Amino acid sequence: MIVDFHTHSLASDGALAPMELLRRAKAAGVQQFALTDHDTTAGYLAVRHTSEAGEVGLISGVELSCRWATTTVHVVGLNFDADAPEMVAMVEQLTQAREERAEKIATRLAGVGIDGALKGAKAIANESQIGRPHFATWMAETGAVDSVTEAFDKYLGTGKIGDVKMFWPPLSDVVQAITRAGGVAILAHPLKYRLTGMKLRALINDFKAAGGGAIEVLNGRQPETDLKRLSQLAEGNGLMCSVGSDFHRDFEYGPKLGIDVERLPNGAYVWDALEASA
Repeated sequence: MIVDFHTHSLASDGALAPMELLRRAKAAGVQQFALTDHDTTAGYLAVRHTSEAGEVGLISGVELSCRWATTTVHVVGLNFDADAPEMVAMVEQLTQAREERAEKIATRLAGVGIDGALKGAKAIANESQIGRPHFATWMAETGAVDSVTEAFDKYLGTGKIGDVKMFWPPLSDVVQAITRAGGVAILAHPLKYRLTGMKLRALINDFKAAGGGAIEVLNGRQPETDLKRLSQLAEGNGLMCSVGSDFHRDFEYGPKLGIDVERLPNGAYVWDALEASA
């Protein structure tokens, strides 16, 4: 079976329209699929009633931003009621947070001589949830930097002037919004936060205590050693496992849509729980 529970469309920072993403998933043979745009369900809502949704086994999905200690953490929500008041309110809160963060990023960039960033990033984002990739694209297109990579390396990456964290809600609030809407909360790409082993265990403990149900053990093109480590962490903490490509766009060394579950170690997986509850 081929599944993919972490993907992005034009509704956030992906390159494909939601319908095109579904068609690509179908072509890849995906049988269970989630469109998990950053802090919005707009992409999922646009395609949930289409024939393509049924053909790829589409379930509701989202990737929500939150705070844990001083770290920005992402939590994927799956199989929730997208119309539930808790989810609608959380998405509205995060949309406002993204707007406020964008204004702060633009102010900081202006402080180092890069003016007009907010207007430029919003033009790039169009109707999508605004984020740092839109600033990076605008900066590259206007010549403020030579490339998107340079924009992150110099201005927008972790610890740089445009890395604004203060606007996200607490981890527990995000997890509870997902679970109260009937969904499963998944700690996305745990190793990307670059935490020490002790801090990672503390994060997982707090995530589970808040109602978290699974850990993303495979995200994109990830070493087998990381898959094994995260699978053991999930099992040791009584959490399910989830996987996803984290697909945004086509590029030479980027991940492709779909994960063949036959390659995965034995364990308790999210899709088994979804099938059992169907």
